[in-house]
Amino acid sequence: MKLLLLLLLHGSLMALEKEIMFGAGCFWGVEYAFRKVSGVIDAGVGYSGGDTEFPTYREVCNGDTGHAEVVWLKYDESKVSLLRLLDIFYKLHDPTQVNRQGPDIGTQYRSAIFYYEDEQEKTIREFQKSLEESKKFSRPIATQIAKAQQFWKAEEYHQQYNEKTGRACHINLDFLD
Repeated sequence: MKLLLLLLLHGSLMALEKEIMFGAGCFWGVEYAFRKVSGVIDAGVGYSGGDTEFPTYREVCNGDTGHAEVVWLKYDESKVSLLRLLDIFYKLHDPTQVNRQGPDIGTQYRSAIFYYEDEQEKTIREFQKSLEESKKFSRPIATQIAKAQQFWKAEEYHQQYNEKTGRACHINLDFLD
């Protein structure tokens, strides 16, 4: 009986772990920001949304792969909601810019959300619609919303780049609590 209870408890705890990918320009600052959020279990930078298998940074930067620079997140839904993560995502960058963020230009810097579950898609689309209706942005939101494809982890030197180098991207973190 105790074993069954432990298995059921373990299964229900595992169900609270969710994944999502965000593209918001240069992935270094985006990863740094999301790692500061309580409830984010793990984060990594990489590439998704394109056609090339095992892409390299150079290939992605050349614009030949169709991939976006993304941050993959695993989060505990009992500690941080998808709505909170979306709020952070839309504050980290300008979602009205097409294929660029700040000084970075190219399709790899597009604003994108890659979801894993249908329920996430519904939440994301409703959130974005409410942002558009609020007129918070003077231009239409250009964020791509799509089902997650393969996440291709970026080269190791890109992982936790800000922590390794002390260099920060153009990300404003003042709104994080």
